[in-house]
Amino acid sequence: MKLKDKVSIITGATMGIGLACAQEFAVEGSKVVLAGRSQELGEKAAVDIRASGGDAIFIPCDVSKKDEIQNLVQKTVEHYGRIDVVVNNAGTNHSANFFDTTEEDWDRVMSVDLKATFLLSQAAARVMVDKKIPGVVINMTSVMAVLALGDQVPYCAAKGGANQLTKSMAIALAGYGIRVNAIGPGPVLTDLMKRVVSSKEKETVLLDRMPLGRIAECREIATVAVFLASDDSSFITGQCIYPDGGRMIQAFPRKQEK
Repeated sequence: MKLKDKVSIITGATMGIGLACAQEFAVEGSKVVLAGRSQELGEKAAVDIRASGGDAIFIPCDVSKKDEIQNLVQKTVEHYGRIDVVVNNAGTNHSANFFDTTEEDWDRVMSVDLKATFLLSQAAARVMVDKKIPGVVINMTSVMAVLALGDQVPYCAAKGGANQLTKSMAIALAGYGIRVNAIGPGPVLTDLMKRVVSSKEKETVLLDRMPLGRIAECREIATVAVFLASDDSSFITGQCIYPDGGRMIQAFPRKQEK
């Protein structure tokens, strides 16, 4: 087991990529703290992991609120005594015309996708340093940290900021033995993505931009998180890995020749 006896906090863990990360971490021996806003989904996910032989608890947390982040860290330490890994997966988006995007829209996306990443990383790193734990922080960003869409300005800015935050934190925490990396997924088959590709026409448009010709499963992102959390990546810090199916290397939308 690659994460045996590690204690891992995973935000946005009630569904999608976060849930897949929690499940994979548990399989690899980590004690998992699932954090999210839905008590019902979170408790069910934790129960399912325990039923499969894992060790997991759910702690409700709205990462846009500092006091709830502090409570998450405190409750984790109270229950498990330590923190080894943090996966900053919780995220939100806002699609709108540039001129229709409000200050409230901007602040909401930034508070979840960027500010919360900093605050939870800082709070958890204090525990790691205090307990002399060579911990790991993993930030879930996106290919949109590098690419861009005109109707998702706050999201692209926040994810770009999270990539740069990853580098800065990696330098700041290297002396304490804490590694910080990011994952920048391309299209992933979450509930949101299923709605985006709800028609064959929309699916075709997306797949024409994907050299591998398909959308990723959540587990394919979770296994990258396991790699970055484990000693398999012991000499990697300050990097972003892009499991994107080739999305970022293809210049123009086109059907792939067979």
